Amino acid sequence: MTNARNDTFWVVIPARYGSTRLPGKPLLDIGGKPMIRHVWERAGESKAARIIIATDDDRIRIACMEFGAEVCMTSDACESGTDRLAEVVAAEGAADDLVVVNIQGDEPLMPAENIDQVAALAQRGDTDIATLCVPIQSKEEFANPNVVKCVLGEEDRAVYFSRSPVPHDREDAAGFGHAFRHLGIYAYTVGALKEFSAMPPSRIEQLERLEQLRALAAGMSIRAQVAGRTPPHGVDTEADLELVRQQLG
Repeated sequence: MTNARNDTFWVVIPARYGSTRLPGKPLLDIGGKPMIRHVWERAGESKAARIIIATDDDRIRIACMEFGAEVCMTSDACESGTDRLAEVVAAEGAADDLVVVNIQGDEPLMPAENIDQVAALAQRGDTDIATLCVPIQSKEEFANPNVVKCVLGEEDRAVYFSRSPVPHDREDAAGFGHAFRHLGIYAYTVGALKEFSAMPPSRIEQLERLEQLRALAAGMSIRAQVAGRTPPHGVDTEADLELVRQQLG
């Protein structure tokens, strides 16, 4: 890993039509706009030099082009958003030192300053992958398997990610004072992204259904900072969607 870094960064937003709980999620209406447009607008408020929506679905492509977004069509064989990012940077011939920020297409309330923060963390040159987290706010959140927990070590090193309530406090088994919620945002250099996407899924990744564990299992480094602003949860359920509609409607 080199310490040299490109001064600019791109944002790529993977968008998949299929969703078990919310089919067609990127196109669900929020305040008269499809959800993916809100994500794109948040990215547009950041310092990103380029914003690309990556999808394999013509319905999403057409909707995004109608509001002026740049769209890159990716293979329907992509198993994850990271695979879509890898296809985009390959198709664009992006330099290995360029930083690319991955914002999930169901994060319509991600603050632009968080996008800039995670990009700057990746541009420092002392990690393979950068991401953000925020303190857990309740016992219910700590116990919820849909809330991914990030275990932090020294110097912002991410030690582990889990759907389980970790780390466990032996002095206060019900406590959550040392727990962090992982946010759905990553930054990679193109070189690290290529390395990561070429790896086969790890066993622990398959157990937790968390692809960032593939990187940790392979010995890649992940830095996770506490976000400058705490966004609401992304949209995973109908209840999440209604909460976002109340804030953006």
